[in-house]
Parts: sequence; structure tokens; C-alpha cells
Amino acid sequence: MRNHLPLKQEQHLSLVLMVGNSRLHWALFRDKILYSTGDTFHLSASVIQKLAESPTLDNWLTAISLPTNLPIIPDDPIPLILASVVPSQTALWQIYPHLRLITLEDVPLGGMYPTLGIDRALAVWGAGITWGFPALVIDAGTALTFTGIDNHQCLVGGAILPGLGLQFASLGQKTGQLPLLETRIMTSLPPRFAMNTSDAIQSGVIYILLSGIKDFIEAWWRLFPDSQIVITGGDSHLLKNYLQQQFPDIANRLIVDNNLISQGVGNIVIR
Repeated sequence: MRNHLPLKQEQHLSLVLMVGNSRLHWALFRDKILYSTGDTFHLSASVIQKLAESPTLDNWLTAISLPTNLPIIPDDPIPLILASVVPSQTALWQIYPHLRLITLEDVPLGGMYPTLGIDRALAVWGAGITWGFPALVIDAGTALTFTGIDNHQCLVGGAILPGLGLQFASLGQKTGQLPLLETRIMTSLPPRFAMNTSDAIQSGVIYILLSGIKDFIEAWWRLFPDSQIVITGGDSHLLKNYLQQQFPDIANRLIVDNNLISQGVGNIVIR
């Protein structure tokens, strides 16, 4: 009698898009396993229209930098899971076939308020399931946000302020003589008492921002002494580097993880 090996379970690829305030972040899942991630600028209406009319792999490869060496041939059309904090972009994507839009109602997080950003909810949920509850997420994107979740998987609350780049941009664009600075040129802490305008702007923004982050972290640890604190977002590595120079004891306990939202979506939607 011949022995038959069990058939290999069919695998599927799923594409997750997170539309942030300034970037489009994507994550490709192979079943429930995160396979690849990346980001790009927001896609134009014409590009989204083309993807909706012909959602083939070739068109997706043109639109965003998906890996070309995919492990399996994706479904046609590629199923799309979307979360967005930009209403105009959300509206554009509604024409895509096989679209699953993620809202706050999908996030199994207790105590949420109606205007909580879906990005914050998904990130703190992703932090909890990845690193454990309770957790505090510091999202260093266009806005700098703090979002906390307790050991009962309930929202504790948080705070929102302008991110590092936005603070520099506001001074450069809303004043007559101050220069517009970019965070990509900054790798080390500036002198605290600066002797030129560029350094003075960096000093004012960076040192006050770091002190504020330190204050929030210490306040969180007073509530949850054993909690993990995870920093994510475009400026996460830069801010951790600054914190390492200024407050090494705090920086050494921080976790950098830029896949929190993707992991949060994957846990909720992809079965």
C-alpha cells in the first residue's frame, strides 16, 4: 500500500497599506508571516485608478517597490488591507477590488475613544501582542505621539505633539529669517548654548523634545514599572540615538520596532 504525503496547504499573499500623514507604508504577508515591508510617497489618483482597473503584480511592482522574488504567485487581484489617517487618500482607495478597510471597530482594544487615530490604535495593539502588555508606544512620525495600553489590553491614553521634522519646518516656513532645517543632516546632539542660528534651532527643539520624552517615559514607568516601551516611526532611530547620548539609562530600555502597525493588522485580519 502506497503512503501519500499530505497535500501542502495553499499559501496566500496579502498586502497591507497604512496611509500615514506624509508616507504610504506597505507590508506584504505570506499567510500570517510578515514577509517584506517598505514605504513610498502617497500614490496619485491616476495610479490608484490604474491599480483598481488592473490590480496585477506588474502594476503593483510599478506603483510601489514590492520585492520581485516573491515566494509564491499572488492572487489576482492582490487582496488589499487598508488603514488610513488621511481621509482624501481613504476615499481614493475605495474603488480597489477586494479591499478590506480597517477601522477602530476592528481593533480589540478596550477603552478607545471615537477620534483615536487608527495608526495609534494599531501600533499599540501591535506592540502589546509582539512585546507584551502593558506597553507604551512612542511614534516618531510627522506627529510625535505617546499611546499606552495596560495589562488588561485597555487604552490608558496618550499625547500628541508636532514631530521633530514638523517643528523644524514650522520655524523655517513661518518666520522671516530662520532657516529650514532637515533632520537627515543631524546625527549628533548640537551644543546646548549655540553660537549660530542653525545650532540654536536644533538646540531648542531637540533638547526640549528629549526632556519631554524622558518625562513621559518616567511617568509611564511609575504607573507600570515593568512595561516595555517601544519607539517606532521615521525618526525612531534618530531619537533613540539622541536619547542614548543624553539619557543612556532610558535609551537602553527602549525597543525600536517599525513593524508595529503591520503586526497589529496581521494579528487582527490575516487568519
